[in-house]
Amino acid sequence: MDELIEKAARIIIESKLTIALTGAGISVESGIPDFRSKGGLWDRFDPEEYATIYAFKDSPEKVWQMLKEMEQIVDKARPNEAHAGLAELEGMGLLESVLTQNIDNLHQEAGSRNVIEYHGNSRTFTCIWCNKKYDYKDKKGEYPPKCECGKILKPDVIFFGEAIPPLAMARSSQLASTCQALLIIGTSAVVSPFNILPRQAKQAGSKIIEINLERTVLTENITDIFLQGKASEQVSQLVSAVKDLKEV
Repeated sequence: MDELIEKAARIIIESKLTIALTGAGISVESGIPDFRSKGGLWDRFDPEEYATIYAFKDSPEKVWQMLKEMEQIVDKARPNEAHAGLAELEGMGLLESVLTQNIDNLHQEAGSRNVIEYHGNSRTFTCIWCNKKYDYKDKKGEYPPKCECGKILKPDVIFFGEAIPPLAMARSSQLASTCQALLIIGTSAVVSPFNILPRQAKQAGSKIIEINLERTVLTENITDIFLQGKASEQVSQLVSAVKDLKEV
């Protein structure tokens, strides 16, 4: 067993409260490119024109040109071994919650039950004029999808200019401030206010286990164990190590 993997596994087993923070990197292997990467949505759609709440209110038809493409990408995606591994840890009673920046619903599809969506979810729509809600399946293939009141629906993702859902923010902060182990997977956690959470955990004495393809600002400043590589491979190895150690 790899020494770093074993150390990380022991931290998880001994922790009384473990949480995971996940970002775009965990879903790349599921076919969802990082919006900020080359070829990602922001490479082709200026976020100031297509991803602010003001842009949506002014020209929802235009914004749905981007949202249609995003929806088609998410439709094709399936959970990978990293999503499945976190769900397995939760099922073993070793992971309290997943706090995710992602809007793809893949954690839930993999079986995770306690998921806090910091930036919302693309699988439900709301009419911001009359507040009626819809499942995206009810409007599948309708572009732009419209409410029965006639207005164009907005996916329940947090656009630039919108506040993080208060309950998600409060619960995330509470968990980060009390956890004993924190898994950071597929994110450099530089986007505010999500970037506060790793530091809250560190200040509370939590052990930080980071899984990323490349070293990040977190690696240099707060990470205790850095597992470099693909999320699916590293999480799978970690879960296997946890199982092996629990059987000893």
